[in-house]
Amino acid sequence: MDRHLAEWKYELDRFWSAHAPDYGEAMQLAREIASVAENEALRQAASQALPILRSAAEEGADHATCIAARRRLHVIREVLSALTTPQFGRRAALPKALSAEDRSRELLGLPLGRRLSESEIHRAYKLLAKRTHPDVGGTEEAFLKISAAHEALIRERRMPPRH
Repeated sequence: MDRHLAEWKYELDRFWSAHAPDYGEAMQLAREIASVAENEALRQAASQALPILRSAAEEGADHATCIAARRRLHVIREVLSALTTPQFGRRAALPKALSAEDRSRELLGLPLGRRLSESEIHRAYKLLAKRTHPDVGGTEEAFLKISAAHEALIRERRMPPRH
């Protein structure tokens, strides 16, 4: 995929530096990016550029349409640049790993970031247990997961606060 990104960046730079870019070719490139790109932001930028590029590619397109098309090409170019520029000295922003407690809260559908009462935890567990228990059509695996999450949260709740 890196080869595609480099090719697309080269083509966009070529369109960008041209005095009168061929918006028909730019539209084809945007269509390819929108259908093939793995990065969602890049696909979205290319998809949003397609209508204005199509209008700019028509015979007799007005100056304002061409300016708008050029702006959309610039957005695609910026996204591609962000994807292809090396990150020296900084790590790319990685999604923060959830703690065991946060995973348990998510599994039970409880809010993150505030202290929970035992009754809140128990209520959420009971609601899910009614749907996931094997006797009511749920799976043993799902029931065991929510039971473990319930136990972990109750155990965490009963522990004295750390200083």
